[in-house]
Amino acid sequence: MLEEGTPLFLQIAERLSSDIVEGTLAEGARVPSTNEFAAFYRINPATAAKGINVLVDDGILEKRRGIGMFVVVGARSRLIQLRRKEFAEQYVDPLVTEAKRLGIDTEALIEMIRRPPDRQRSDQRPSDPALINQTTALNQTTALNQTTANHRTTAEEEGEAS
Repeated sequence: MLEEGTPLFLQIAERLSSDIVEGTLAEGARVPSTNEFAAFYRINPATAAKGINVLVDDGILEKRRGIGMFVVVGARSRLIQLRRKEFAEQYVDPLVTEAKRLGIDTEALIEMIRRPPDRQRSDQRPSDPALINQTTALNQTTALNQTTANHRTTAEEEGEAS
C-alpha cells in the first residue's frame, strides 16, 4: 500500500490526513497506534511515530496520555482549508498564468472549466466535408489494415499447428 519514492513517515501522515478529510476518521476518533501502523505496514514503529508526530505538530492529532492519539476537533476543516490553498498554488495559479500567456480571458477560461472534458464544442468539430471524408477514409483504412493483420496472424498460427 505504501509507495516508493516518498518517505514512509510522510505517507503515514498523508494517509491519516486523507482519512480525516474523507470522514473515515472522525474528529474525536482514536487513531491507530504506532505499533498498529508498524504491524500493518511492516515498518519500524519509530517511522510510524514520526508520521503521526507530523500531524501532532500541525495540531491535527492530540496525544492523550495512556489512551492514545485522537483527531482534534476542527481538524477536518483545517485540513480542507490547507488543501484548498495547496490546490490553488499547485493547479489554479499555473493555469491562470498559462491562460494569460495564451491570451485566454477570464470568461473563456471559466467556460473551458465548466465544459465537460469529453464533450467538444461544435465549433471544434470538423465542418469541412473534405476533412470529414479524409478522416472517415483514414479510419476505414486503419480498420482494414487491422483486420488484414489479424487474418495473417491467424493463418500463420494455423500453419504452425499443422
